Amino acid sequence: MRPIRIFISSVQNEFTEERAALREYLRSDPLFRRFYDVFLFEDVPAIDRRADEVYLQEVERCDIYVGLFGKEYGNEDEKGYSPTHLEFDLATRLGKHRLIFVKGADDGGKASKMQALIKAAGGQVVRRRFVSAAELIAAMYGSLVQYLDEHELIRCAPFDASFCRNATMDDLDEEKIHTFLRRARRARGFPLPEESTTMEVLTHLNLFDKERPSNAAVLLFGRQPQRFLISSEIKCAHFHGVEVTKPIPFYRIYKGTVFDLVDQAVDFVLSKINLAVGTRTQSVQAPVAYEMPPEVIREAIVNAVAHRDYTSNGSVQVMLFADRLEVWNPGTLSPPLTLAKLRKPHGSVPWNPLLAEPLYLTKYIERMGTGTGDMIKRCRDVGLAEPKFALTDGFVVTIRRKPELAFKAVGGITGEVTGEVTGEVTGEVQRLLKVLVGEMKRTDIQEALALRHENYFREAYLIPALTAGMIEMTIPDKPTSSKQKYRVTEKGKRFVEENECRGDE
Repeated sequence: MRPIRIFISSVQNEFTEERAALREYLRSDPLFRRFYDVFLFEDVPAIDRRADEVYLQEVERCDIYVGLFGKEYGNEDEKGYSPTHLEFDLATRLGKHRLIFVKGADDGGKASKMQALIKAAGGQVVRRRFVSAAELIAAMYGSLVQYLDEHELIRCAPFDASFCRNATMDDLDEEKIHTFLRRARRARGFPLPEESTTMEVLTHLNLFDKERPSNAAVLLFGRQPQRFLISSEIKCAHFHGVEVTKPIPFYRIYKGTVFDLVDQAVDFVLSKINLAVGTRTQSVQAPVAYEMPPEVIREAIVNAVAHRDYTSNGSVQVMLFADRLEVWNPGTLSPPLTLAKLRKPHGSVPWNPLLAEPLYLTKYIERMGTGTGDMIKRCRDVGLAEPKFALTDGFVVTIRRKPELAFKAVGGITGEVTGEVTGEVTGEVQRLLKVLVGEMKRTDIQEALALRHENYFREAYLIPALTAGMIEMTIPDKPTSSKQKYRVTEKGKRFVEENECRGDE
């Protein structure tokens, strides 16, 4: 079959970055390069023809017209029409499949004629808004997959874009969707307003398949994602030695949305590795440092969750040994990525684009395509061996442990706290006691420990500390009060003092 021709129209100077990103993505993606041929005016060599003749002829030849509308209207002809306007009108008259993407959360500040064009287009087709090249690519991805599906050129959509069997809208949690909306607006300037409906958010993120929630929608916002996608859980294990042995000292299986999975798994690792807590000579809050940068741990785990093969029966595994951390996922690298390219600057080729985009919008993925480079740099900066990446029966990231790095980071102070148990006091409770200064809110204690998942913090840290009588509430009669704080009890203070004395011996 002949390639499906895509014509991308815009005021070129305004969308240089976005056009280049689209071209690179569409020509490198294994699925799209098989079906699509993209035309950009800047690819045309110097020829003895008028520019307007070239681009209007390309509109006639194309199967899909893509309009990028921004602030500028463009140079006008003698009748007052810009090239973008003429292209859109011609595509409309010829009945071309039209995809319209508008940059910005609203149309304020746009040229008056561009506002009129956007309004006219909105009366004919569904427009999509975007604020970055990454968001435009994600939106384009969903639209082009849908086109292939509707024209029966592919039997089914990619996993994350396919509908989740037996799931309905009632299986999605509206509160989780609106929590995402607030975080995405704050983190990346997500264009939809906070009062947007659930349907508007899901539509914007391309999380529907013929009005049914997609697999990505369930993984991101499901009430019980593992009810439909059993293997999407994360298995975490802690071994005291350097090999997998039974019985396993600590073993947990975490369930929930991809956000929950990442937070719980990261907090599990942080609760088991060495932590140094310094003195408060420089500030009220004591300095805290882990033996491995939490950002590196988080990047390894979020990549495993975002880029794994969800059609596999395997689950992501996070295994902490005495000398290393291993994060394994049932997946491989998307072409054209290789193990060697991961160690150098490379483009973003997400295995599950619709799943990766919301993670990016909430800063779980800090920058598209730079995660592995950031991991390597952060490890180098603290004197830790570079992470190792390997392909075995899945994709494995290995991060070496070096406990003494935690103590160097807080000025050589040896306030070590590990994940072991001292009598009735777990390592997690010891950590909490070390960072709790005066009266602190739960969120402040979590932040001091670099922990994100509220339920994990409550179960592993807060409740055991309260049960052991090491801390107490400042408002015990109203345990759920928004003004609730916590402080160390006399028993907790004695425990801290006794352990500090033992550390000085």
